[in-house]
Amino acid sequence: MSDVVPTVVEYPADGFALFPDRSVVALRVNGELKDLATVVTAADSVEPVTIDSADGLAILRHSTAHVLAQAVQRIKPQTNLGIGPPITDGFYYDFGTDAPFTPDDVKAIKKEMERIVREGQRFVRRVVSDDEARAELADEPFKLELIGLKGGTKEAAEGASVEVGAGELTIYDNVDRDGETVWKDLCRGPHVPNTRTIGNGWDLQRIAGAYWRGSEKNPQLQRIYGTAWATKDELRAYQQRLEEAAKRDHRKLGKELDLFSFPDEIGSGLSVWHPKGGIVRGEMEQHARRRHVAAGYTYVYTPHISKEDLFLTSNHLVTYRDGMFPPITMDEERDAEGTITKAGQEYYLKPMNCPMHILIYKERGRSYRDLPMRLAENGTVYRNELSGALHGLTRVRGFTQDDSHLFVTPEQLESEATKVLEFVISMLRDFGLDDFELELSMRDDEKSKWIGSDEFWEYSTNALRNVAVASGLKLTEVPGEAAFYGPKIDLKTRDAIGRTWQLSTVQVDPNLPERFELEYTGSDGERHRPIMIHRALFGSIERFFAILLEHYAGAFPVWLSPVQVVGIPVAEEYAPYLDEIVGRLREAGVRAEVDHSDDRMQKKIRTHTTQKVPLQLIAGEQDRAAGTVSFRFRDGSQTNGVPVDDAIALVLRAIAQHTLVDTADQLV
Repeated sequence: MSDVVPTVVEYPADGFALFPDRSVVALRVNGELKDLATVVTAADSVEPVTIDSADGLAILRHSTAHVLAQAVQRIKPQTNLGIGPPITDGFYYDFGTDAPFTPDDVKAIKKEMERIVREGQRFVRRVVSDDEARAELADEPFKLELIGLKGGTKEAAEGASVEVGAGELTIYDNVDRDGETVWKDLCRGPHVPNTRTIGNGWDLQRIAGAYWRGSEKNPQLQRIYGTAWATKDELRAYQQRLEEAAKRDHRKLGKELDLFSFPDEIGSGLSVWHPKGGIVRGEMEQHARRRHVAAGYTYVYTPHISKEDLFLTSNHLVTYRDGMFPPITMDEERDAEGTITKAGQEYYLKPMNCPMHILIYKERGRSYRDLPMRLAENGTVYRNELSGALHGLTRVRGFTQDDSHLFVTPEQLESEATKVLEFVISMLRDFGLDDFELELSMRDDEKSKWIGSDEFWEYSTNALRNVAVASGLKLTEVPGEAAFYGPKIDLKTRDAIGRTWQLSTVQVDPNLPERFELEYTGSDGERHRPIMIHRALFGSIERFFAILLEHYAGAFPVWLSPVQVVGIPVAEEYAPYLDEIVGRLREAGVRAEVDHSDDRMQKKIRTHTTQKVPLQLIAGEQDRAAGTVSFRFRDGSQTNGVPVDDAIALVLRAIAQHTLVDTADQLV
């Protein structure tokens, strides 16, 4: 930001907020984002929004989405407009068109966008009535539908909030240098001052299909994704990150390293784990189990399927029915003619573990002395995700949650949430993640969007805020994002290439204890209602595995590696010597083997390096004579002449300390 731009400014009542510095693209007036050409008064609190800030980038990306839509309609005038919001690192726009876009179409659209950017069209905001908007957008059926849904944008469609809200409707005109409106779109804004502000730090990325308003019952639209940044250099840096991410794609690595697959015969979004992947997953689960037990959690087991009554009581069949698989009818009876003589009972695959944990709590009377009660389960759940939303192990239809549910007294809420967060952070550090930040989701200001008393919300929100602040991590408070029944803390982490992943959640829930009428006897002898804390550490084991696989680019720390040590003899005559060493390692619990294949030594080294084995033990005549081995590491470096006892001790220490060993200097 230029030095000429003050942090807080005031403007005369009759003046426009104009900045000579192109880095300022919008204003925050009395806390609300506004266009740069907004009339303000001396009484207003005004802050400039720079193009490289989070808000500025979102505005830039939204404006670029409008340029994309205008370019599409210039080339294909009969195309209908859907929704075009900014998203993380970019934007998209959905279009209704008779024929799918082709790569040649995208090239032409990009060239047209470049022309629009150079034209310097101004974004001009107009307030319109519902009827005026309908008249102006009469040829845009999707826009007309959004106008009819005004005020219910969360239910309307993903990204609909950029178009309509609960307040006034606005249209943005793109105005050329002659003052003529050349294009327009229903939009809440704000936007950058003009298309030239967008610059050259943008690109189009890919085409995808998307159902209107996210429902497969609606028309399928064509979605074009793009990205936009404040400068060309930032765009290039982002594209380099994408290239690195592509190399680390867990789907690609899963196949190359023989870890998991998705057989067509089983069905989309349903994975099978191969022996090597099963080893890594097993180590993850066993380590987590040991830590949980030490922290006072008790493991439970629950079925994969339940009668519908359970999900009626929990309200999942009301609020989450579309995300559940269709019911299975059981115990139905028919006579010889096939007539139903006894109605069956509907069962559902469980989408969540929490209702079953509640039934365990409810099985007998509970006292305050029993609380906090900490239940844990690696429970497999099933969700009927749309096929277009499936993505490797990060978005699947069947997955295992490392679920925990804690039942606490109100007085225990803050202390128990503190323990949960400390435990979560400590566990994630065990897996090599250490860059964290927190989000506190708070209730909406609108009373109709939450239940419970003001006192409960104030108490529970303050409790979580205290927990988050005490952690010392960066905290962002997000009003309006809480579940309708209680606040939550989300923990986010950054991986090795700087991507942010949301992992663990600490969710306060007084609602399910109320619905299931849970009670405990207090120290006063009276009946009280416990508070429930939902706590997922990994989120799902499948998704966390994918995150780790990409974080390490498949080169896991020694303790997680499917094969931890492989022995490679210089010649076959030295294989028995390595067999003896590897035998000692295996007796100590190390996953070790000797390569007895007919391949030459150099090919064996390449093979196991490609398979990302962390430690290769090489031995020839000099090592056998001296009772030593040589270590070769994933980066190609070596440490020679290590006495066998010392080598075994080094391997065991690397495993015990969860060390990442890629180079010689990391094995110490």
